[in-house]
Amino acid sequence: MRLTVWALILAGGFVLGASWAGRELEATAHESKGKGELSIHRAHQISLGPADESFDLRFLDAMILHHEGAVSMAAEALQKSRRREIRQLAKGIMAAQSQEIKQMQGWRLSWYLQAPRDPVMGHEEMGHQMAMTPEMAAAMRMDTNLGSADPEFDLRFLQAMIQHHEGALVMAREALEKSKRLEIRQLATAIVTTQQAEIEQMRAWQKRWYPR
Repeated sequence: MRLTVWALILAGGFVLGASWAGRELEATAHESKGKGELSIHRAHQISLGPADESFDLRFLDAMILHHEGAVSMAAEALQKSRRREIRQLAKGIMAAQSQEIKQMQGWRLSWYLQAPRDPVMGHEEMGHQMAMTPEMAAAMRMDTNLGSADPEFDLRFLQAMIQHHEGALVMAREALEKSKRLEIRQLATAIVTTQQAEIEQMRAWQKRWYPR
């Protein structure tokens, strides 16, 4: 099973929603439709774009969707994992990221009264904002079925959540470089601190439980 990573932002990457990047992301989602997975390598090619007046809006829309993916996977782990450590981590992820989703949704409503209700991305060639397609939103959310509650479930969860957290770290660090809002910078700092610690914990569990 290939594991999904939504959008690891590389230096020199493409603007989220630019024609090439948008086609790549949508093609990736289309290829994986019905399989519950997206390939990793194409998702590495997307950036949130320049530090313009719409950067924070793009950050909020992308991070809200990304957090929703983490909450979904954590809820699945609560249903299927028998390990106390995984279940405690999943509860923590659900609590923290659900709260951050509500916070970001509140900021979006307060700061961007004229923004469309659907998540947006920038279109580099057209020079304006546009709504994400459902396929792109699903790819950002990283909705994926981690499979049955078999002996390998926890391994699949750890691999998927580590990669998911890594995507959030890259995006949060980009926000620290480009956002001028104190609220966004504080949230990005909290995401980096919390999710880096969780990555280290999950890697330690993976090494201990699945030595290979």
